[in-house]
Amino acid sequence: MTSFRASAPLTPDAAWQHFDLSVADGVATITLNRPDKLNALTFEAYADLRDLVAELPHRDDVRVVVLTGEGRGFCSGGDVEEIIGELRKLDASGLLAFTRMTGATVKAMRECPLPIIAAINGVAAGAGSVLALASDFRLLARSASFAFLFTRVGLAGADMGSAYLLPRIVGLGRATELLMLGDKLDAETALRIGLASELVDDDELAGRTSALARRLADGPALAYATTKSLIAKEQDMDLAGAIELEAVTQALLMTSHDHHEFLDAWREGRRPDWKGR
Repeated sequence: MTSFRASAPLTPDAAWQHFDLSVADGVATITLNRPDKLNALTFEAYADLRDLVAELPHRDDVRVVVLTGEGRGFCSGGDVEEIIGELRKLDASGLLAFTRMTGATVKAMRECPLPIIAAINGVAAGAGSVLALASDFRLLARSASFAFLFTRVGLAGADMGSAYLLPRIVGLGRATELLMLGDKLDAETALRIGLASELVDDDELAGRTSALARRLADGPALAYATTKSLIAKEQDMDLAGAIELEAVTQALLMTSHDHHEFLDAWREGRRPDWKGR
């Protein structure tokens, strides 16, 4: 996505220790790999995810990201002992460093120009539900569920940007209910209220995720990245500012290789060869 890189090399795929990363045909798949704990997060997993998402746009071989979990869960949130138990040992400065790190993970996902697909194969609870919110597409297996559990452990339901993201997806009233009460939300209801992009049978989730990832990886990457950026930026703009931003952006993209390639391909009766520039 960018030709400007630091002198330090990018991190090898196998060097990420707190989840599995595979890259093939433009698709980077991040698999949370603690199935015995429903892929509960640790301090290190948060930090690795934050840093990886920041790195991926600098790679030439990645156009889309898939986030999923191994086994029967997507992500059950922060590990009770390895995070919640350890947090009791920290002072205020340490606690703030932790909460800022978790928020930085979500911020990195929203600012990442690559489309992110959350393939939710089971429970998405607590921080796991917010990682799903931070993704651009949420594909749910029928066995999937959400639970914004923060108030149930005595914390604010507003965590990691959830009070910003969720009302923009499902509306203020429904978000208030979900974040305050922390009740379990099944996949059918998630689809009905707009929290899910798509609902599929459990055995179809991998195939449907792969098909969507393939479509995105083969498509106009610059157009996708710009669309994601504008959606994020325009959430806090007035209409006049949004229209002006879109006008300037479209004028710039009209000079791009991909826009010119569309017209050439249309005239020649072939599929466009998108280059992402």
